[in-house]
Amino acid sequence: MLRIEQRKRGVRRGSIAVEFALVSPILLFMLVGMVVYGGWFWLAHSVQSLAYESARASLGGLDAVERRQLALDFVVSRGPQIGVPVSASNVQVSSDNQVVSVKINYDVTNHPIMVLRSLTVPPPQNINREAVVRLGGY
Repeated sequence: MLRIEQRKRGVRRGSIAVEFALVSPILLFMLVGMVVYGGWFWLAHSVQSLAYESARASLGGLDAVERRQLALDFVVSRGPQIGVPVSASNVQVSSDNQVVSVKINYDVTNHPIMVLRSLTVPPPQNINREAVVRLGGY
């Protein structure tokens, strides 16, 4: 009787390893996807924040040229501090008597967070964000 119970338990030996071998690729794929997309969403939020803050920083300018320069200076100086090194060529600043608009196009292909993106369904390569701030006339 004891040997029959030992045989039954012996048959189950190794089944956990087989189950892990079947499930682990799916779990790893999901984990890599969470890391990549979490990093991408963090970058998208950082680019939006940078656009908004640079639009706010440009409000101190007296004319459109000075507002544009203030926004560009803010993006170039603060972008690397928050992990988004945006060059001035990827920033468009426009203003009139009512609003200041800052558009940022950031290419994420060379960002360190996106190293693992080839292991999962990759997110978009470009993050395009815009911020508009009113000059007055509320």
